[in-house]
Amino acid sequence: MAIATRFVMRISRSASANQKLGIGFCQRRFMRVLTCEEQELITDIENVKNRRFVALWGNGDYGRLGLGSLESKWRPALCSAFGDGNLREIACGGAHTLFLTDTGDVYAAGLNDYGQLGVSDGRSYTIDPLEVSGLPKDIVKISAGYYHSSAITESGELYMWGKNSSGQLGLGRKAAKVIPVPSKVDFLSEVPVKMAALGSDHSIAVTEKGEVLSWGGGEYGRLGHGHKSSLLGFLSSTSEYTPRLIKGLEGVKRMVPYLSLGKKQYRSCDTHSVYEPERVQGPFVRHSVCKVSCGWKHTAAISDGNVYTWGWGGAMGTFLEDEHSSGGQLGLGDDVDYVEPTIVDFGESVKALQISCGFNHTGAVLEFN
Repeated sequence: MAIATRFVMRISRSASANQKLGIGFCQRRFMRVLTCEEQELITDIENVKNRRFVALWGNGDYGRLGLGSLESKWRPALCSAFGDGNLREIACGGAHTLFLTDTGDVYAAGLNDYGQLGVSDGRSYTIDPLEVSGLPKDIVKISAGYYHSSAITESGELYMWGKNSSGQLGLGRKAAKVIPVPSKVDFLSEVPVKMAALGSDHSIAVTEKGEVLSWGGGEYGRLGHGHKSSLLGFLSSTSEYTPRLIKGLEGVKRMVPYLSLGKKQYRSCDTHSVYEPERVQGPFVRHSVCKVSCGWKHTAAISDGNVYTWGWGGAMGTFLEDEHSSGGQLGLGDDVDYVEPTIVDFGESVKALQISCGFNHTGAVLEFN
């Protein structure tokens, strides 16, 4: 399938320690292998109208973009690996990416040092998307952490694979430290899961009833179970090896697609960290946000069908001078830090459906109207 459109870049050359927050400015078993060929971004979109596809950009190390090469992309690049098939969802992890098709199949590309790709041949990385081994054919949701991955079936079964050093796969204390192929989380077999979110070495799941469970590394209170430090400064508990209900959220049953933070509107001109929620303004004053995602030092959001990115782009060229680029995770064509949401323009005929930020790369599911 020949995918074609044109990207327009709008640049705001500002820099601030708060750029990733976007709240102000101080200056202006069987495996299928998919061959992937990046398509040039031109204006002809005749062949893909009314079709969903994926665009990726950022650091290309280990083939995490799934574009058939190790090359980083400063602007979004379209992946033709899935032919005429529609893509439902994308999940960007530390140095790998998961792809979910309309038919419920899951593919993965990038680094595989801890089995996070879920492929059965033990390769260390792949530049082309490979089918994840051993999953049911009715997957409806995917998530990617730094070194681990997950998938949820239509009936709410949760499968996980990858690094398990802190119990982040929820498979029990006796499970191996690395699980290279998907394994069902049996501890949740009677609890249908609706969605999951994966961090560096911990995991969160929301059930169909709106209950929230967490497991994995418990340092710094990240699991939400109220673990307190002892008088000597040691945590009374660390890892949870099986899913555990977060009791502090009992009674909170309603899930919302995004957070609206505060009623007041703020415009900040300082360069310090922000310790209380402040409203991100810019284009989001005119149109609400329906999807958000956070990477290591960058953020992306969808508003009114458009993709906006902001945050760390490479510290005003300092990494470029040292020949160590951030990789272009903002998709704006340079390594400048953007302190306000900046549009990644796909043209009037393209609508963004989903966005995902990895450590230093970004992916979006798009649709031609």
